[in-house]
Amino acid sequence: MATETLDGPRGGEMTGSPFLKQLAAVIRAEDSYGTWDDKSDAELMSEFIVTKEERREIPIIGDPDPDVMWRITKFYDAIGLLIEKQTGCMASQMQKMSHEGFGRIVLIAGKLCVVSKHLRDVHRFGFETYAKLGEAGEKITADAVAIIEKFPEASKA
Repeated sequence: MATETLDGPRGGEMTGSPFLKQLAAVIRAEDSYGTWDDKSDAELMSEFIVTKEERREIPIIGDPDPDVMWRITKFYDAIGLLIEKQTGCMASQMQKMSHEGFGRIVLIAGKLCVVSKHLRDVHRFGFETYAKLGEAGEKITADAVAIIEKFPEASKA
């Protein structure tokens, strides 16, 4: 991880990790009118941070709202783009989520499934700190890159 840090709006520091930079770029790509130009990357990603106290306040059973689903999609879109940057293989996301917040996300490169993640309680999706958000994205990306390196022919088919 790089040493660059930014103060997060919800406390803690936001590291300059490659994943966090990619996630911020994915979010900014949605801003066709420039309304987020004055916001820092930390402000754009603040909704990804869910402290233990906030998580306790969210009911155990609940339906995910569209904002949570958007964040999940952007999280895995950023992973897919990092995979492509590191391997040259485009990784496309597919997800199936029930209205109760259970489901599965896969990222596919060519004929190869490089990420397969079962999710539950998605209405509580988030990370305690920016560092944990960055680490999670980088770990999933690294695992996917290792799979592509192991089966390069399938990932380019």
